[in-house]
Amino acid sequence: MEQQSPINWLFSRRSIRKYTGKTIPEEAIQTILRAAMYAPSAVNKQPWHFIVVSDRALFEKVTAIHRNASFLAGASHGILVCGDEQQQHDNGYYVADCGAATQNILLAAHMLGIGGCCIGIYPREKRGAMFSELFRLPGHIQPFAMVSLGYPAEEPQAGERFNPQKVHRERWNNQ
Repeated sequence: MEQQSPINWLFSRRSIRKYTGKTIPEEAIQTILRAAMYAPSAVNKQPWHFIVVSDRALFEKVTAIHRNASFLAGASHGILVCGDEQQQHDNGYYVADCGAATQNILLAAHMLGIGGCCIGIYPREKRGAMFSELFRLPGHIQPFAMVSLGYPAEEPQAGERFNPQKVHRERWNNQ
């Protein structure tokens, strides 16, 4: 990956769904997990848990219960991001906290030259129940998202996403 400024590096992150098949070293997985745990969380409660998955049989089971996760079959690893309802600041806060941790996973992977794609679970209750059963989660642990990780076999181009119509100053449509 060519050297670029930190802000342009951020703008170049894309969802990667095609992988080379090369295995990600454990040190890189540990770095990605460390980055996830440096995400902000309400009152610094850090109500997250992570399940690192590399078992092909589990990947197949995930793709069977999540129709949009077929690309996981080509990934080196997946990380299931879960929220702890007993550890969160208050009811529902784990969702924002796990969202921040998931974003850190994606950004850390990109920084390491590893591709990733978020596979949404929350807020789909039925989907969450299937993931909870598959990964044997305790009742107070809720699956939030799974991130597929692998070395990219594609280079999707980033288009311009900044939309000034989405920006408001002081109040909604303040004129």
